[in-house]
Amino acid sequence: MSKDQRPHKSLDVWKYAMQLVVRIYRTTKRFPRSEEFGLSSQMRRAAVSIPSNIAEGLARRTEREKLQYLSICQGSLSELDTQNDISVKLEYADVTVHDEIATEILTVQKLLNGLMRSIRS
Repeated sequence: MSKDQRPHKSLDVWKYAMQLVVRIYRTTKRFPRSEEFGLSSQMRRAAVSIPSNIAEGLARRTEREKLQYLSICQGSLSELDTQNDISVKLEYADVTVHDEIATEILTVQKLLNGLMRSIRS
């Protein structure tokens, strides 16, 4: 498959979402082992779904389908943001890590909103 058939890989929103996945995996690796199938797993699934849904959405043909998948990304970002808050309240992550992740989430949200505006116009 040529690069032009994978337009998501050239988008900043996808690249930042991929960085967020790496950040979440590295952060949750330090969570207690008892959270392996709990909060850690939920955060990882939410994070992975973001670039995955960007890729899948952009592979769709219609504007409506594209926006549906990108809307799912917005939900996953909100879910991840809440889970990030929970991780600091449970003292699994320190405030600095929490704030860095929150900033990355906000960056992806802004880029995603821009992409959605672009698709609508």
